[in-house]
Amino acid sequence: MYTIEEFDYAKTKILKYILYKKRTEKEVKTKFRNIISQDLLEDVIEELKQIGYINDQAYIKRAIQEMMALKSLSVKEIQYKLLAKGISLEDVEQYITENQEELQEYERNSAKNIVYKKMVGKEEYEIRSYLLKKGYQEENINDAIKLLEE
Repeated sequence: MYTIEEFDYAKTKILKYILYKKRTEKEVKTKFRNIISQDLLEDVIEELKQIGYINDQAYIKRAIQEMMALKSLSVKEIQYKLLAKGISLEDVEQYITENQEELQEYERNSAKNIVYKKMVGKEEYEIRSYLLKKGYQEENINDAIKLLEE
């Protein structure tokens, strides 16, 4: 068992970590697993989830919006990045399903940007192969490749 002071100290330490940059539950557990006892860590995480400081669904939404604004990624790449952060596959797939149209449009535009950048000095098959390796869907690649033909 632990005291109220220990709980408050652990909570403050974890809050500083979370407030610096939003984190997933797994990231918090990984960071503090050797610093804070397991039962204390679980209790602090549970309280922070109840108050809304740790919320994986909100993290998914924010992270995807940031990735879409800053990078040219396929939906598969976004999914893998979120899974690497410790978010469950079910949560990620649910978000992708609920926002499928927006994500498809983003992926299509992202593929077009890559094609536009790579069309100088690259063959069509090389660009197609690159996009396939990155996880882009075939239909989005075809739409983007049409730019080369125009």
